[in-house]
Amino acid sequence: MRILVIEDEHKIANAIKTGLEQENYAVDVEYDADSGLGAALHESYDAMIIDRMLPGSLEGMEICRRVRAAGIHTPILLLTARDQTRDRVEGLNAGSDDYLVKPFSFEELLARIRALMRRPPATSGPVLKVDDLTLDPVKYTVKRGGKRLELSAKEFALLEYMMRNPGRVLTKDNIISHVWDFDADVLPNTVEVYVGYLRNKIDKPFKKPLLHTQRGFGYVLGAH
Repeated sequence: MRILVIEDEHKIANAIKTGLEQENYAVDVEYDADSGLGAALHESYDAMIIDRMLPGSLEGMEICRRVRAAGIHTPILLLTARDQTRDRVEGLNAGSDDYLVKPFSFEELLARIRALMRRPPATSGPVLKVDDLTLDPVKYTVKRGGKRLELSAKEFALLEYMMRNPGRVLTKDNIISHVWDFDADVLPNTVEVYVGYLRNKIDKPFKKPLLHTQRGFGYVLGAH
């Protein structure tokens, strides 16, 4: 899953990026409001972490407003040093989904991001399920038919994205934009390679295939 961080304090931004990447998220970082807004409007993300006070022509709450005005419903966590009730209300009214006051622990940030990412319509609970395949995004476990499967970090990220979009045909571009960060040098055949790795683990040992190729279009996860 891919996350955008817009934070001008480099130490905080880089600590968030490092921590989230250790949790198997792909992370893009922007350090000012204008480049952050551009990324938020033109790239595809599964969650955004936005600082309220930013250098540039606008502040974090205005980024939230413009993202929502553009019809983008990506979960947004707003960071701020202001802890008054009215500040929280303003942030939520601007379009953010949650509000975290600095200083904060990374554990709390991670828990809040996980909670926000459980909200999309494609998921009905913390454990994702497609047929007899289950994925727990908190415990990092994958099982099929009750048997635990061992996946690499990137295989896990790929499967999680697919399981959040069951039955939907996902193009290679869709997959690249959600599973790899913006700076990653990824070719379309890289996606084919990782889909192959995933298929070997979640399908080949079992009778019913769940990961299907739609030739000329992409891939779809679901029972046929």
